[in-house]
Amino acid sequence: MTEKRLSPRSLFAPVRALFVGDASAGILLIIVAAGAMLAANSALAPAYDQLINGKFAWYPHDKLKSVHYVINDGLMAIFFFVVGLEIKREIVCGQLADAKSRRLPMLAAAAGMFVPAIIYISAIAIVGGNIAKYANGWAIPAATDIAFAMGVLGILGNRVPGSLRVFLLTVAIVDDMGAVMIIALFYTEIDSLTSFLMWLAASAAVLGAMAYLNYKHVSRFWPYILLALVLWWCVLNTGVHATIAGVLAALTIPMHRKDGNSMLERLEHGLAPWSAYLVVPVFGFANAGVSLTGMTFKNLLDPLPLAIAAGLVVGKQLGIFTAIWLAEKTGFASRPDHASWQEVWGITILCGIGFTMSIFIGGLAFPGDQFLIDEAKIGILVGSAISAVLGYVVLRFSTEHPESTAQLDNIDD
Repeated sequence: MTEKRLSPRSLFAPVRALFVGDASAGILLIIVAAGAMLAANSALAPAYDQLINGKFAWYPHDKLKSVHYVINDGLMAIFFFVVGLEIKREIVCGQLADAKSRRLPMLAAAAGMFVPAIIYISAIAIVGGNIAKYANGWAIPAATDIAFAMGVLGILGNRVPGSLRVFLLTVAIVDDMGAVMIIALFYTEIDSLTSFLMWLAASAAVLGAMAYLNYKHVSRFWPYILLALVLWWCVLNTGVHATIAGVLAALTIPMHRKDGNSMLERLEHGLAPWSAYLVVPVFGFANAGVSLTGMTFKNLLDPLPLAIAAGLVVGKQLGIFTAIWLAEKTGFASRPDHASWQEVWGITILCGIGFTMSIFIGGLAFPGDQFLIDEAKIGILVGSAISAVLGYVVLRFSTEHPESTAQLDNIDD
């Protein structure tokens, strides 16, 4: 069984296979992230900062002016595209094909955004902080970092049932989209409403064209790839985070089968290894390098980092676990198949890994106040680290699920 898991075939399996049967992607991501932290807090810090944040001599758009922007707004669109393919396949013919099965992830994602915000505000009030001063950071613990959460799952191997992995992916995608909507509504300053509406209309037109290709059963790759690039450019210019274009484009890829395989499945097989072993590690290296210069242990006890950490560690698991428990008790939806309550709890803890999107929102929440931005980063790092370690420990002592390996081996059968 181990030999099959490490065969070349497994490397070119879809996203689920990479994260279910092969821990190397998760280990690589953690090593890269640790390396970035060391670089940002050592003598290499100036070189690291210049590499990641130094402006290009020429750039076609303000959101493409540095390596950091190109990775976050461009390269990561590939990751979201691959994840979108996986989600679509699960919705069309997988574990989320039943409309009733989609209720739980949607409910859990909503609770996973609302409860952390309540915990954040409550924590500031409890420690005597100035609510008005910190209120704008309420959305910082809203989103789950898919890359890091899935990296932890990769290390755990088959101790987590496949149904919970799909559940985590779906919840993370939904609340990332929710975070993008929050940014658009509460943090984004539109320079020109006319320009925003124009690019939004253009995005809708391109997406409609891709959907039409699907409807006409067009089976060539290049029209979809070309239009996906145009869609990305249009979304980038709306002011909305461009990676959402990856998910939207993936939803238009056909599931019509040709020669035993659909275009969607062929794209997954081709892109999944690149996403897991190149895109995500590069992303981790560019975003994990947070400078801790000037920070002391005392800063951990300030209202802002405490509130953010509480929102991630307590708010996420409390909101999502309660939503799942209430859904099952009321008959609204059942918890994921083959998952014990301990495993469900472990997954809800991992949802508290906020990291990238949280750091991004933190910068928007306190513009011009570097001290608060740095304190927000401390809370995010601490909360995400606690969630990762605690979630790993809880799931590490869960029952193994060999059926996940069996699914991995039979993906193409």
